[in-house]
This record gives sequence, C-alpha cells and structure tokens, in this order.
Amino acid sequence: MKIRKDPGLTFDDVLLVPRRSNIRSRKDVSTAARLTSTITLQMPIVSANMDTVTETRMAIAMSRAGGIGILHRFMSIERQVEMVMRVKRAESMVVEEPLSIQPDATVREARVMMAEAEVGGLIVVGPESRLLGMVTARDVLLAPDSAASVSSVMTPAEKLFTAQEGETLESARALLHEHRIEKLPLVDAAGRVTGLITAQDIVKIEDHPNATKDGRGRLMVGVAVGVRADDLDRAVACVEAGADVLVLDIAHGHSEHTMDMVTRLKKRLSVPVIAGNVATPAGVLDLAAAGADAVKVGVGAGSICITRIVTGFGVPQLTAIAECAEEGQRLNVPIIADGGVRTSGDLVKALAAGASTVMLGSMLAGTDESPGAPVVKDGRRYKVVRGMASLSANVQRRAVDKGEVSEEDYAEVVPEGVEAIVPYRGSVNDILHQLVGGLRSGLSYAGAASIADLWDKAEFIQMSQAGMTESGSHDVGRI
Repeated sequence: MKIRKDPGLTFDDVLLVPRRSNIRSRKDVSTAARLTSTITLQMPIVSANMDTVTETRMAIAMSRAGGIGILHRFMSIERQVEMVMRVKRAESMVVEEPLSIQPDATVREARVMMAEAEVGGLIVVGPESRLLGMVTARDVLLAPDSAASVSSVMTPAEKLFTAQEGETLESARALLHEHRIEKLPLVDAAGRVTGLITAQDIVKIEDHPNATKDGRGRLMVGVAVGVRADDLDRAVACVEAGADVLVLDIAHGHSEHTMDMVTRLKKRLSVPVIAGNVATPAGVLDLAAAGADAVKVGVGAGSICITRIVTGFGVPQLTAIAECAEEGQRLNVPIIADGGVRTSGDLVKALAAGASTVMLGSMLAGTDESPGAPVVKDGRRYKVVRGMASLSANVQRRAVDKGEVSEEDYAEVVPEGVEAIVPYRGSVNDILHQLVGGLRSGLSYAGAASIADLWDKAEFIQMSQAGMTESGSHDVGRI
C-alpha cells in the first residue's frame, strides 16, 4: 500500500503571501492567458460544458467578455451544430453568408425565419445569389396578409445602398451613418451577394474590444465531445460549422479510450483539442503525448460532483493543479483548472498554482445566460444546476442516443454528480466583472504584471481553520 506523506491541499488550506509591488493601478496588469498554443484569451475564464451552464447565450457572452464558452454535448449533433452557427453569426465585421430568402416566399415564412435565426432582416436573392432586395422585421411585422410574397413588402435592390466586397470598417461606418441605414449588403461586379455589414455589428465590435475572435472577426466557441463512435462525426460537423476548439471531456480522462480519441481528432481535424479531466502529472504527460493542446485538471472538485464519495478517488484541487502545471509547463501544454473555484480569491490561487485558465460551472449557473431552469423557493429566485454525471444527465444522454428511456436505464446509472439549485445572480457580465476585478487586485498584491509573472512570484502559506475563519468577516454583525 502506498500513502503519500504530504497532505493534499485545496484552496481553503492556503493563502498567497503579499509581496512588494510596483503595480500602481489594477489597470496596469494583463489578464491575458493561453487557452491553447494558438488561442489567447483576454480573460482567463472558460464556461463549463454543462447543460445547465453553456449553450448559445452563455457562449456568446463569454467570448464577448474575452473568455470562451464550451457548448455541452448532451444534445443531438444537429442541435450542437446549430448552436455553433448561432455563436459565429452573433458578431463579425462581415456576415459572409447572410441569411437569404427567395422573392416568392411568403411573409409568414420570412417572419419564422427571422425569429428562429434571431435576426432583423433577410437578403432577398434571385438566381446565382443576385441581390433583388431586402426584407426586415419592420416590413413584415404588421403586414396584413401573411400569405403575400416577400417581393411585395421588400425594399428593392435599386433603392438599397450597397458596397463592394472588401469594404473597410471605417468606410462602411461612414456609409451607414451618411445614409442613415442599418444594413449594407456587399455585392460583386455581377451583383451577386458576397456579404453583409450591419450597424449593430459595428457597435458590438466597439463595445467589446477584448472579445475572443477568430481570424474572420467572428466570436470563438468551443464544443464538447465524448469518446463514442459518433463523437468523431459530432466533432467534424461542429468544426465544419465553425467551432474553434474541441474539448474531449471525460470524468476519468487518463484512460486509453481518451488518448485514442485525442489522436483520432488530431489526425482528422486542424483545430486545437483540449482533453481531460486528470489529476496527476502522468495524466498530463500521456494526454500531451496523444496530441492534446491543453489539459483540464480536476477530479471530484466541483461543487456538484461526488466522484470522490462514490469512487474514493481524487486529488485535492490545489495540489492537483500545482503538480499538473509543473508537467504542463515542461511540455508547453496549458493547464485548465476545472472545479472548486467559488470566489475570485480561489481563481487567483488556481492561476498562481500554475493554471493558465480556469473553468467555471456552478458560479455561472445562476445567471441570465445559463440555460438552467429557473425556480422560486421560499420567495427567492434560483436556477437549477446539475453535474454531467448526475442521474438525470445520464438518462438524458441515453434519451438523445436512443430516442427514449426505460426503467432499466435509470437502474443502470451509478451517478457521480448531483442536481442542485444556485441563487439567481443576474447577468453573467456582473459575475465576470467581479472575478476579473479580484484577479487584477490579486496580481497587484503579488507585484505581478501578468499571469505568467504570477507563476514566478507566487508564494503560498498553509493556514489552519482559525486562519480561514480570520480570513472572512468575523466578530461583527452583518447588515
């Protein structure tokens, strides 16, 4: 029997020791970090691929704030692909393939199409994608005859202001302002539609200067996949739709089928692959050898995870991060700390221990952007959150796979997660603002100008339970 002599540590077991600092303002530090070797985030936060945390709205909000969201995989391939496309359409300099409609389509069809895609207008095209006009939500909103043709309510091409493909942002902005229009179709010499610039997209670009974007100016998004036979098809479909990174997410990531899948994904696709979860340096080494571009660390640390109780396995999270990060830095493979973060102080500790980024689940589950169901209990608002190894999540996955579930499906599941509720917290932007503010303060206390600088300067000190009590408010009445 092997027993480690040194106890494993988690966030509440330690504090960071303050250092002399030449940081004059929290604005002087950089919170940029590598997600993978090719993707840099201006905010080192990733929203978890949980079905009560990250779908389209959360993914869009995370990328606009400078982080990234990972779409969960507990859905059909078609639905996951649709979510990827929605994120990629949410913001860009040029909408390269604007939604279009035929002139003989009905007003009713135009309304449905705009509502489903959550857009305010459609390009009306004829043969060979030639521009015939544009129809907007305003054109169809009060149209008396839903069966009327789109051509009867659209603005015809001769009354539209257009521009040539390759239009610059500054020139497009000037045209939109000069003519007091909101949409600027781009056409080639033959009158074929090549793109669309909207006033709303220009405003979004200016409002979110730190947004995580791809080379075409679109928001970046990740998707989760598993290790089953159809997950390769899932990955291919999502990447073709525009997914920027794949997350191979398995409870016990240090396993042969995980490494085999990483290798298959890397051979088939050109996007980065993140793999996990592991809790040891050996796990990082093996996943990196299989081709992983980053590794997720955390076994049993999440607030709704009971893997340690059910299986008896795990490593306290701070120790796991520190040990895995040492191997990750040796291999030049970024580490993502996944689980256990409850405060901005925990986030700072996770990064100080060597993580490049932090994945958050329950902390974001109570926000407007999360897809979790809202509930009211004792007069207070909450949202539902569940672990992806919980009973209901496992059963739902079987329902997606088979189209139905039976009593046997419930009986076969051994859950390693629970369902819970978290307080409603409003916009995710408010949570992210507090977290990043705490991180900036933490960097200043360390005298660190960046997260990489924090790795070099961080010094931890263990503390007792009395020290933990002393760390919070105490001996006073709370208002």
